[in-house]
Amino acid sequence: MHAYTNPVYLYRKSADEAGVPKRRPVVVVGAGPVGLAAAIDLGQRGIPVVVLDDDNTVSVGSRAICYAKRALEIFDRLGCAERIVQKGVGWNVGRVFFKDEPVYQFDLLPEPGHRRPAFVNLQQYYLEEYLVERANALPAVEIRWQNRVVGLVPHGDGVELKVATPDGEYRLESDWLIAADGARSPVRTMMGLESEGQMFRDRFLIADIRMTSEFPTERWFWFDPPFHPNQSVLLHRQADDVWRVDFQLGWDADPELEKKPERILPRLKAMLGDKAEFEIEWASVYTFQCRRMQRFRHGRVLFVGDAAHLVSPFGARGANSGVQDADNLVWKLELVMNGLAPERLLDSYDVERVAAADENILNSTRATDFITPKSAVSRTFRDAVLALAKRHPFARRLVNSGRLSVPRIHSESPLSTPDRPGEAFAGSMVPGAPAADAPVTGPGAEWFLDFLHHGFTLLTFGDVARPEEIAALAHDRIACRVLQIGGRNEDGRRVLADDAGLAAERYDGKPGTCYLFRPDQIVCARWRSFDPIAVRAAIRRATTRDDPARDDSARN
Repeated sequence: MHAYTNPVYLYRKSADEAGVPKRRPVVVVGAGPVGLAAAIDLGQRGIPVVVLDDDNTVSVGSRAICYAKRALEIFDRLGCAERIVQKGVGWNVGRVFFKDEPVYQFDLLPEPGHRRPAFVNLQQYYLEEYLVERANALPAVEIRWQNRVVGLVPHGDGVELKVATPDGEYRLESDWLIAADGARSPVRTMMGLESEGQMFRDRFLIADIRMTSEFPTERWFWFDPPFHPNQSVLLHRQADDVWRVDFQLGWDADPELEKKPERILPRLKAMLGDKAEFEIEWASVYTFQCRRMQRFRHGRVLFVGDAAHLVSPFGARGANSGVQDADNLVWKLELVMNGLAPERLLDSYDVERVAAADENILNSTRATDFITPKSAVSRTFRDAVLALAKRHPFARRLVNSGRLSVPRIHSESPLSTPDRPGEAFAGSMVPGAPAADAPVTGPGAEWFLDFLHHGFTLLTFGDVARPEEIAALAHDRIACRVLQIGGRNEDGRRVLADDAGLAAERYDGKPGTCYLFRPDQIVCARWRSFDPIAVRAAIRRATTRDDPARDDSARN
């Protein structure tokens, strides 16, 4: 590749190879985006973590390139989003074409007042490089390159690993294992587990090309274009003037043959014109798959990302969902490891992220069926929908060029507290929904999500809580910080100003309203008035603890 040179990370013999292995609190297998996100989150919490990876570099080729707003917000919390956004290409608008005509366009973030765009396109190798640098800056994180897991024995209180290195094999014990080792997951295979689902009978060519172009920074998707008849094509811009082009090939295409430059160049020239100047950076051929494990938690082994679930790439649901897996898991694991919650809290990881995977698989399957019709009748229906969509809004809702990644609203979550009878709320900030960002003025930050880091947080609209009540919540066994929008700025209160009124609008923040957020910025309860007993009950529910007396023990 001309635009990027892969870094080479040195193998170093670890202390566990040289002597008696030390039992580790957490081992992460896989230094891809999801494994690194989990390791950084653990490291920021001061939890020692060892990351094992069988390679010595970041991904070869751009691979995953589209990072959604929710993933960017998680990367903000992990201390690396700004670099991703500055290097990447932000976009909100997508266009759909049928044959040689534009059908319609859509805006994924039509309203103002958001810190991050709907999506940022950035080659996966850059993302991984930035995550490695962030992980290396955390004393609690150790990445071991060229350390390949070749054996695994789960126990009731941990996992024993056999690891192969250039210097030979060694054994490593861990209290917890996070398997982030990809779609072919060796950890899953060694445990005799399966990922079940469907492979679609179609092939797609990915071609990354470097060129200077006046194409706008948008997502363009063609159905049956004249330059690639009876198939579909997708165009995305990335960093460094690199463009991603996806060509649908059909099931009978030879993957090895289609990756050759002499097969790729005619397709690109037909699309871009004979006078277009470009260089091929990287190419790959892939098939669509939608699969998942039945369960993501197996005792002390926790599966995340592609190791747990796999979807087709249209919709950018793979890496984005995997990053949300790590975000969902790590705060729960921290509470369990610190003895503040029972192990069954980790079962909620399985409940919530299996539901998210099923939602992604459903949307991905529907997109695949629309993009690659399985019969003449389904193709006729699809083409009729596309023809109608140019003039009729109702038809646009039926067009599916890959419904783009949105975070799961965990309405099924056992950790959420239902609204109290008679208390009505407008808007989308229901229990189980990820928090909405908004511009605010406060100490040290200008965006609301910057104040929702790590622990439980109660947001109040107005000074509804007394100072002693705020102090008591902060000193509970599981602490809860209190943020306040509007009201008095005294008594040590953390008061935020909502000058644009967007926080109040997005949270239907009438005076007295309160929202409780989990450590992963998910709404877990809301009320129209402050009640410390209800707040503590909601935290107990969100941590699956049954004993109210233990909740207050730290204050006595």
